[in-house]
Amino acid sequence: MAAHFPVNHHLRPLYRLLAAVSGLYMLVFGVAGFIATSGSDFFTRDDAEWVLGLRTNPAFSLLSIVAGAVVLGANVIGRNLAHAINTLASIVLIVVGMAMLALMQTEANIFAFSMVNVIVTFILGFVIGTASLYDRVGPRTAATAEDTHRNSPAAARS
Repeated sequence: MAAHFPVNHHLRPLYRLLAAVSGLYMLVFGVAGFIATSGSDFFTRDDAEWVLGLRTNPAFSLLSIVAGAVVLGANVIGRNLAHAINTLASIVLIVVGMAMLALMQTEANIFAFSMVNVIVTFILGFVIGTASLYDRVGPRTAATAEDTHRNSPAAARS
């Protein structure tokens, strides 16, 4: 499957920028949420605050700080580290969104998610996942070989 990711895509900087902005949003949300919820119980659901349009508690804020810093840092560094981190982060965000959607109205909603949180988590997961499809880096020979294979008559027939 990894062989089908484009190598050195010409819009790679744009996709890395979008993933970095997503990571920056998670980081800023986490810091603002941690400040707003300081003094609350770590996994509180009742005293959860609304920050930047999302519901949060100290646990979710701390998780957002870590996730945002990792995604932002990977995209600042770039190379194939960004590709690997973006792929993993998108999968984790989609899984967390699905889990919190299933657990939203239960006592297991430890991150105080609301429907808005689920939607934003899915959007961030899809943006970062899309970036991971186009941010793979390789030598010019690998990119040329991929373009040749992609544009060959045999590839068009299959």
